[in-house]
Amino acid sequence: MLRPSKKMLFAIEAVLDIAYHAGGEPVQSKEITRRQGIPRRYLEQTLQQLVRAGVLTGVRGPRGGYRLARERRRISVGGIVRVVRALEAGEEEALDISSSGLGTQVIGPMWGDLQEDIMRRLDSISIDDLCLKAHQAGIRSEFSEKVDFNI
Repeated sequence: MLRPSKKMLFAIEAVLDIAYHAGGEPVQSKEITRRQGIPRRYLEQTLQQLVRAGVLTGVRGPRGGYRLARERRRISVGGIVRVVRALEAGEEEALDISSSGLGTQVIGPMWGDLQEDIMRRLDSISIDDLCLKAHQAGIRSEFSEKVDFNI
C-alpha cells in the first residue's frame, strides 16, 4: 500500500477530473481519457466500480456519462482508495511476512499500523481539497470556460 497502483492513481484522477471539469454535467469517459491520458481499459472498469460503490452516478443516453454521487467535499480520497483496493483484491499478492516471531509479532503489526495511518490521512483529504489545490496551481477548468453569463 505504500506505493499506490496505477489503477488507484487513475481512479483518484478520474474522480477529480469529474469534480473539477464537469460542474454537475455528466462527463463521458472519452473526455477523461482526452484530458488525463488515462487508458480506457483501466478507466471503464474503475468508473463502473465507483458507481457501484456510490462515489459516482452513471447517466445513460447520448449526453450521458458520469457525475459525482455526492458533494465533492463529502468524497474522500480514502473512500476511492478502498474501492480500488477491493477491485484489486484478487490481483494483489498477500503480504509475505516471515513466520518468525519478529515477522509475526513486530514487522506485521508495524506494517498494519502504517497502513492504518495512511488510510486515516487519505480519509482526511476530500475531492474538494484537491479541486482547491488544482485551482491554486493554475490548472484551468473546462467547466469555467463553458459557463456563459450573458443574459
